[in-house]
Amino acid sequence: MTSLPQLTAPTLADQAYVALRRAIRDGSLAHGQKITERGLAEMLNISATPVREAMRRLEQDRLIERPGPRTVTIASFDDAEVADIATIETTLRALAARMAASRVTEVDRQRMADALDAADASANALLARKKLSDRELQAGVDRVWEHTRAFHAALDEACHSPMLLHMLRMAEAFDAGERREVLRDELRSDRPAVEARYRHHRDIFDAVVAGDGGRAEQLMLTHSHESALPRLRSRKG
Repeated sequence: MTSLPQLTAPTLADQAYVALRRAIRDGSLAHGQKITERGLAEMLNISATPVREAMRRLEQDRLIERPGPRTVTIASFDDAEVADIATIETTLRALAARMAASRVTEVDRQRMADALDAADASANALLARKKLSDRELQAGVDRVWEHTRAFHAALDEACHSPMLLHMLRMAEAFDAGERREVLRDELRSDRPAVEARYRHHRDIFDAVVAGDGGRAEQLMLTHSHESALPRLRSRKG
């Protein structure tokens, strides 16, 4: 049998791919923004060769596109495509919650609990303030956001399905920056709705650790759907 090459640590191309994907997800690289190999290489302080490989992978992920022979941009999506992505992500996330309820480990439980405790502390501090400057609101939302994303990541990983996790990462990679922006606006205009939606996290956690897959799935469907609605409305508005 032919031997295979030994596995090595992540290459520069791997690291570039992860860094660029994260930048697209959090909005540092905006939808529709023009990019070049040289410009990205300078941003990452590496040569163009690993960036070229990372861009090829990002194009396969549909996170970058080539509208012209010499033009490369961060992918942008119309309202119908964004609605499709939201529906796919909602369905996959609910399935992950159902599977996690029967596969969750003690390590998974602790990671979720730690993330929720940190999110609760940040959320309580934010919601206790009746008047906030734009800068304070942004900082507070970003803190809560990071902790709730950590909770969702831990919950997703508790499904212990590499295939489902890959599909989820694809679906969620498109508009994290936009989500934070919409959330900040919603806190200004409809704080009770944000507070009610935030409380879903603890209910989902309780259902997962209790092994109630059906309830975990339904709660996640409701949570993800309600979380997507403000973003979809903002695009139509």
